[in-house]
Amino acid sequence: MSATKYLVAGEWRTGEGTFEVKSPYDGGVVAEVGIPTEAEVEEAAATATETFRESRHLPVHARADALDHISRRLAERVDENAELIAKEGGKPLKWAKVEATRAISTFRWASEVLRHGDDEVMRLDTEASLGSRLGIIRRFPFGPVFGITPFNFPLNLVAHKLAPALAVGAPIVVKPARATPLGALALAELFAETDLPKGMYQALPVSSGVADQMARDPRYKKISFTGSAEVGWYLKGLDPKKRVTLELGGNAGVIVHSDADLDLAAARVAFGGYYQAGQSCISVQRVLVQSEVYDDFCDRLVKQVESLKYGDPVDPTVDVGPVIDAGSLDRISEWVDEAVSGGAEVLTGGRREDPFYVPTVLTKTKAEMKVRCEEIFGPVTTVSPYQTFQEAIEEVNNSRYGLQAGVFTNDINRAFQAHREIEVGGVIINDQSAWRADQMPYGGSKDSGFGREGLRFAMEEMTEPRIMVLSHVPL
Repeated sequence: MSATKYLVAGEWRTGEGTFEVKSPYDGGVVAEVGIPTEAEVEEAAATATETFRESRHLPVHARADALDHISRRLAERVDENAELIAKEGGKPLKWAKVEATRAISTFRWASEVLRHGDDEVMRLDTEASLGSRLGIIRRFPFGPVFGITPFNFPLNLVAHKLAPALAVGAPIVVKPARATPLGALALAELFAETDLPKGMYQALPVSSGVADQMARDPRYKKISFTGSAEVGWYLKGLDPKKRVTLELGGNAGVIVHSDADLDLAAARVAFGGYYQAGQSCISVQRVLVQSEVYDDFCDRLVKQVESLKYGDPVDPTVDVGPVIDAGSLDRISEWVDEAVSGGAEVLTGGRREDPFYVPTVLTKTKAEMKVRCEEIFGPVTTVSPYQTFQEAIEEVNNSRYGLQAGVFTNDINRAFQAHREIEVGGVIINDQSAWRADQMPYGGSKDSGFGREGLRFAMEEMTEPRIMVLSHVPL
């Protein structure tokens, strides 16, 4: 098997040695990827710095045309990219196609936001002492961006860093997850087809240790990281002067009130807790159900979960794929076993069938159990009753995380109360926590992160406003 190349300074390289990308389903080798050399890591930073001199001056049409080109080419390769996602990450093909399709709109939205523009004119003749003045406010990129992406969305989460960077004229170097680097390299192929300066996107599948060195490099003015809370806050502490966006973990709560459509709620929770084998930071983990409909909802949820098919991710009928690796499978199993030993009850699942963890629903859990207070990142949900809506809100907030939450209710006042009081980045009414549109602001509070993604918002995170004051002008 020939080594898959990576992109540095506009050139495809193989580096020194290779590492294997293995299917989490059967352990088969999907690809061998070249390992960048120390000299290439240095070259990438130098190239990004030099390229910024040119990229910051690129006109809107040049950047937007490139984004449109990548979007169109992604549309032509949906099936190919979906198969790649399924093989390298174990995501079921039906959901891999959704990710591949979302990447199309991610680049399209970046182009649309860019063409729309965000310049602002501000009247400054508001006081007699200020004179006749007018302000023009524009946003300018900080400089080169270092992006670090996780395994669970190997194409679209790279797109969420690459597209806004290209849009604002900031060169970006992406370090993809070593378990799933092929999506970032596929995007590099499409980027290479554009007329943008070749140093605007470089993809380096380096180790975590090398990524640590890159994050410390002062030539990268911005870090955009998606991954674990522990690593994210560590990166933020490396340099107080460096701009950082952190998209971290969660243990999302979903409230099901008695006035909700229980069939809808059960079906959507069964999707949101398991479609990614629970390996998404906004996957449903904690389900809170008003006591008067608790037993009824649990019956419906168990029925929905037991109908999910787990198996080979390239089988188009499979709903739940394998856990990414043996270590993660061990951790999930240990946490569930620990909860059961402490009094939790298994309504369905509760066992491993390597490389899968069978979709699991737990009840009678305690707040201090890891399956509730930590991020399990696996196909496990807990279900607990509550009496009042305020009590449910307080329980959702009883977490060090705050990324997204879902609320099922047909009362508009409860919806607005939830929006006001739940301490998360996004509250999804009448759907589960894992719902996301790529253009919306996405990010969390507390240990779930810092800053926002979602094209316009990510573009703002990569730029700063600068005002020019026109003095003594006839207004």
